[in-house]
Amino acid sequence: MRHLQRSLAVLIFSMTCSFISFGQEEKVTPKDSLIHIVNDYYRLNVIVFQSDSSPKDVENIFDLFTPDFVYVHPKYGGTYSRDDLYNGYLRNQKNGGYDGSVTDIIIANMITGLNAVTVTKHFVNKQEDGSSKKGEPQMTLFEFKGGKISKIFEYW
Repeated sequence: MRHLQRSLAVLIFSMTCSFISFGQEEKVTPKDSLIHIVNDYYRLNVIVFQSDSSPKDVENIFDLFTPDFVYVHPKYGGTYSRDDLYNGYLRNQKNGGYDGSVTDIIIANMITGLNAVTVTKHFVNKQEDGSSKKGEPQMTLFEFKGGKISKIFEYW
């Protein structure tokens, strides 16, 4: 009888823990939504990269991010908070860093996972003779929380 009571207690405890942890798990954003958000991110960046872009164009990108968003690019300075990155965009915009030389971003491959997307992309740059040239492939990882981008990690 004691063995049965102990087994029943363990079963009830296990079920309770399962329900508690299940309720606290991060909700999974559907893969189609993740793909749409990544496509929007790149589309909005191409707009910002033009010489006539405005601070509102930058704000449109940041509407896609969580409040605790982090951008990681080890080759170009490491880790940036949301505020650091936002101020960098505005500084580049004010200083003429966005001159229209990036005319497009081509997504060559996209793999979706559990609240994450990896992308292989190419920047398309305007050449001096007016033609366009597709740049080298670059890899980026996007992580999501609550349907927004929480982290971007650049592997190029």
